[in-house]
Amino acid sequence: MTFKIITLGCKVNLYESEIMQEKLLNNGFILANDEHSDIIIINTCSVTNVADNKSKKLIRSARRDNKNAIIVVCGCMAQNKQEEIKDLAIDILIGNKDKSKIVELLREYLNNKKPIIRFYNAKRLEFENMQVDKFNSHTRAFMKIQDGCNNYCTYCIIPYVRGSIRSKDFTSAIEETKMLTKNGHKEIVLTGINTGAYGKEFGKDLVDLITEMSKISGLERIRISSIEITEINEKFLHMLKTNDKVCNHLHIPLQSGSERILKLMGRKYTKKEFLDKIDKIREVRKDINITTDVIVGFPSETEKDFKECLEFCKLLEFGKIHVFPYSKREGTKAAEMKEQLDNGLKKERARTLIALSDKMEEVYNKKFLNQKLSVLIETNKEGISTGLTSNYLKVLISDNLEVNRNYEVLIKEAEKDSVYGFIMIENKIYN
Repeated sequence: MTFKIITLGCKVNLYESEIMQEKLLNNGFILANDEHSDIIIINTCSVTNVADNKSKKLIRSARRDNKNAIIVVCGCMAQNKQEEIKDLAIDILIGNKDKSKIVELLREYLNNKKPIIRFYNAKRLEFENMQVDKFNSHTRAFMKIQDGCNNYCTYCIIPYVRGSIRSKDFTSAIEETKMLTKNGHKEIVLTGINTGAYGKEFGKDLVDLITEMSKISGLERIRISSIEITEINEKFLHMLKTNDKVCNHLHIPLQSGSERILKLMGRKYTKKEFLDKIDKIREVRKDINITTDVIVGFPSETEKDFKECLEFCKLLEFGKIHVFPYSKREGTKAAEMKEQLDNGLKKERARTLIALSDKMEEVYNKKFLNQKLSVLIETNKEGISTGLTSNYLKVLISDNLEVNRNYEVLIKEAEKDSVYGFIMIENKIYN
């Protein structure tokens, strides 16, 4: 039987889809190479209303266009909106647990031809043991090391659909790293819902894991997908200073640059604490690329709050800001707050912050004009090779270069979205 997987949302979902694909391929299922498929798996996202609606639209269109296919729906939107979607002619409906049991679920359905609906209490889940041998959809391998969140920010539904923090066993994480490296991956991206909380349940932490991973021969880069500012301590800063396998890029969510809004959001830091940590990071990594997330239009956010946010973002000199208009999530504290803002105003503020982000990204990229950077090639199409630097610059090179290989590249042009360069051979430009 053929299958295809449609993935929405974060890198954790991407990893879990890779798990499902690997297990299906290892058990005789065939990846569909056209529109038709016997099995359609939709791995959903629920971080915003837009994500919810996109997930529902995909489920409806999958059933409408594939009347005889087995429709499998899983992920955060399935967990969050199970009552709303259980009548959409879904054959297998699960949340965020049991994705690793996709083969068993399909066989059960094929034997009984009865719909399967399976959910668990998210607060009582253990870490679901998953391991990818080779990441087929990307040159860089993603490795999920953590799940769940205990922060309960007032705007966020994720702790309710992903549950409490839990981590991959330390030995299992190292074994998976060795396997991914053995199978050719030079960069591993550590992912989780709250990645920086790794190991709290068993006396380890993220630095311990990265330190042990760094000893593995053949692994050239370790990238952290995201980390909270509260999880960056002296031990982490020392690792950043001394471990050159750790990528020169950190994604640190700010969420708001207004002191008042930060408190309403339930964020666990002040602006001064955030700024002080950023300064300390830049003391040990001068040219590090620090990117962030910011929510605009939070309930009761005034024009003064928004301008305060803009000025703080300018002060922090981010390499890029991922901007999200506030999305009301039923079941969260923020959904009950008064003074919910008009969607038009939220979109207007989002456009303003995106324009600032574009300028900041271009300024950061231009810092590296006429510098040599190592680029890990990810794609090669029609004579144009693209890849990423350690500090997360997307580089385009007019040459047919080998995928999954690092090249020294001289940066000659820079824009907000990407930079352009020439490869270097024995310190000479090769074009």
